[in-house]
Amino acid sequence: MASNHSLDAWVEESARLTRPKDIHWCDGSEAEVDRLIGLMLDQGDLVRLSETRHPNCYLHRSHPTDVSRTEHLTFICAARPEDVGPTNNWMDPQKARTEVGRLFDGAMRGRTMYVVPYLMGPAGSAHSRVGVEITDSPYVVANMRIMTRMGRVALDHLKNAGEFSPGLHSLGDLSPDRRFIVHFPEERLIWSIGSGYGGNALLGKKCFALRIASWIARQQGWLAEHMLILGLEDPEGRVTYMAAAFPSACGKTNLAMLASPLAHLGYKVWTVGDDIAWMRVGPDGRLWAINPEAGFFGVAPGTNSQSNPNAIAALNKNSIFTNVGLTPDLRPWWEGISEPLPAGTIDWRGRSADPNGADPVAHPNARYTAPARQCPSISPEWESPEGVPISAILFGGRRRRVAPLVYQSFDWPHGVFVGASMASETTAAATGQVGVTRRDPMAMLPFCGYNMGDYFGHWLSVGARMARPPLIFHVNWFRQSAAGIFLWPGFGENVRVLRWILDRVRGGGEARETEIGYVPTPAALDLDGLGIPPETVRAALEVDRESWVAEISEQREFFQKFGDRTPARIWEEHRRLAARLKCAVDAPPAASRAD
Repeated sequence: MASNHSLDAWVEESARLTRPKDIHWCDGSEAEVDRLIGLMLDQGDLVRLSETRHPNCYLHRSHPTDVSRTEHLTFICAARPEDVGPTNNWMDPQKARTEVGRLFDGAMRGRTMYVVPYLMGPAGSAHSRVGVEITDSPYVVANMRIMTRMGRVALDHLKNAGEFSPGLHSLGDLSPDRRFIVHFPEERLIWSIGSGYGGNALLGKKCFALRIASWIARQQGWLAEHMLILGLEDPEGRVTYMAAAFPSACGKTNLAMLASPLAHLGYKVWTVGDDIAWMRVGPDGRLWAINPEAGFFGVAPGTNSQSNPNAIAALNKNSIFTNVGLTPDLRPWWEGISEPLPAGTIDWRGRSADPNGADPVAHPNARYTAPARQCPSISPEWESPEGVPISAILFGGRRRRVAPLVYQSFDWPHGVFVGASMASETTAAATGQVGVTRRDPMAMLPFCGYNMGDYFGHWLSVGARMARPPLIFHVNWFRQSAAGIFLWPGFGENVRVLRWILDRVRGGGEARETEIGYVPTPAALDLDGLGIPPETVRAALEVDRESWVAEISEQREFFQKFGDRTPARIWEEHRRLAARLKCAVDAPPAASRAD
């Protein structure tokens, strides 16, 4: 199936290095995936689920040490460390080629090398891009077939595009001591070894669609973002599109697939994408976005018919589950699935589940991979070659304190500052301590492929090119009272916040100006039928000055990490926030870069 000499040469070079027993070029066909599934069933790498309840669905259990992204072993190998920045791990490209390269030497002995051409973005779109992943994992191939447009469609696009992003992956021996995910952005090359976990091994996802694509996007003047895309339909049938950035396990997929409780009033949510958005300034001066993916790689725990009924419907067939529990009647089970734990359930490690709940039945970062086309709320425009026009951008995360339910930035530069300074409590989606608050600008901290100071400047420059930029908002579904009670019901009721955002986009929506931005008045939110006490609504929308004064110093400490790469306009927005809060703030470093 090879289509050009550079691709042929790279496959041959990779084969000489890894020395597989044979090479298979993937075409993405049903017959091919059926053969791979059969192979994995025979080898015990998959378990077939109930054909009655979950047709063509399978369970995979990964190695217990290989269950999440390994950010501390993920490197950007640009020529200059200052171009990578302090929030990324840098490795000298030559050192990476030597030290990581030797781990690939003979890594595929006795295994089949799969060559996986894949297309990120809709077929026929000028904004889509080709990647080719070489892997020795049939599990990766099966997941890539769900997550991307794989096989002939990618090679056909390559004939016109003429370039592709190469990615070499091997399971190796799955040792954490010999596990690396390295990116060579100047060559658009990705290497991954020692892991079979999705975020480390499905190279089209975070590696290509964000880390490499963000580098390319900065060079070419567009944005590659860790964002969902949704459309909110109003009673007149008009659809307004919004993009939103949340860290993993902060409600991003739930919002993207939201089942609206206001549908009877004509407000319906359409899903365009749940995780990644590639956005460009269109000839009309608006920001246009495509979803480069073809599937959902979602967190299973907490997903249920209340939190995300559209996800439940989407994953009930043709899906792969990773590290969930297995009931005696061969159904997937996880914490929060809204049904009791059946006796005899096997946990994610393949052991008898603890009925007392001392150990989790599903890993906290257990996943499902499901085709996007199966989602009941999938937008008719989700594969539009030109994408959809974005009217609003939402930033958010898990904050028990500080951030109110929703507020709007004053303008685009202030909105960039809001996104650049956002923070969230960590989750099991990334290795490390859970529940610690960390700065996560635009939810891109683990995924930006270059210096984030330059990234902030790029956002400012993209905004300057737009005649009709989206309005920017911050949301926080997770604010709590002093007693630890959530102040907002969340889930489907978040459409009420989206409705206020829609009103603001159209020039309406009551709001009061505060130190941090425009906050809705309690009367501006449609709370009909929720039964939320007025004092709770006020608390959810409160701007607590003391919390924000503390936030000022934490923001400053974070922005100082980037030295003179932090744009002067970011420091100016920081100073203005301090002035509105009437708190003293030191002058920004004199060497701040001009925008």
